[in-house]
Amino acid sequence: MLKLKRQAYILHQVNLHNQVLSAGLSLELDVSEDTVRRDLQELADSNKLIKVHGGAISLSFNDYHSPTPIYAHAQKKLIAGKAAALIQNDMIVMTTGGTTLIELARHLPPELKATFISGSLPVALEYTNHPIIDVILIGDKVSKNSRITVGGEAIAKIRQIKADICFLGVNAIDATNGVTDNDWEVVQVKKAMIESARMIICLTISEKINSYMPFHVCPVEDLNMLITELQPEDPLLEPYRQKGIRIL
Repeated sequence: MLKLKRQAYILHQVNLHNQVLSAGLSLELDVSEDTVRRDLQELADSNKLIKVHGGAISLSFNDYHSPTPIYAHAQKKLIAGKAAALIQNDMIVMTTGGTTLIELARHLPPELKATFISGSLPVALEYTNHPIIDVILIGDKVSKNSRITVGGEAIAKIRQIKADICFLGVNAIDATNGVTDNDWEVVQVKKAMIESARMIICLTISEKINSYMPFHVCPVEDLNMLITELQPEDPLLEPYRQKGIRIL
């Protein structure tokens, strides 16, 4: 594969999944990790992504208030609007991180009275712009790549909560492989959140559907609802509907 085409693929994967691993890209592209690292460095030098140890992260994922366009922004706004409509007064709402959850925070109606809990620094900061909701930030070690608190203390605190809803942002979802991710520490936090909520609602752009990452978060059967930018009757979503998941 020519370098330009290879780097275009890498950049697309970074923007789609927010974070990529050099080892994974090496397998997908059938090139050495040294080649991938050189590609990542060139893309970083061109200010197209941020190179980190073991891979790279998206510019928009790392700095939500930069002028960098958010990938699939229109689709994420549509998903956020659908999700916000499900939240009722006095609910306890737990959320993961990511740009779709940032959009959810921006779509909350100003009259909503609820409590929002997150370990994501950018998401929690966005919640503080709301006039009346209560915001709880789960504390512990901060993952610099994802800007999410991770570790045993964060997980222990999550397990003390019984939320009405967990809005789960995902890196990949597949009807067979379930919800998956490429960050082991973040996966452990997501698992704890799933265990600590009465309803699990997955938020994802359709482009992530039928993809998978190395680390398993949960089977799709653990999800109560799947929200995408597509119409609920779209054929792409049929395998999830057949598993008893409500599609919105």
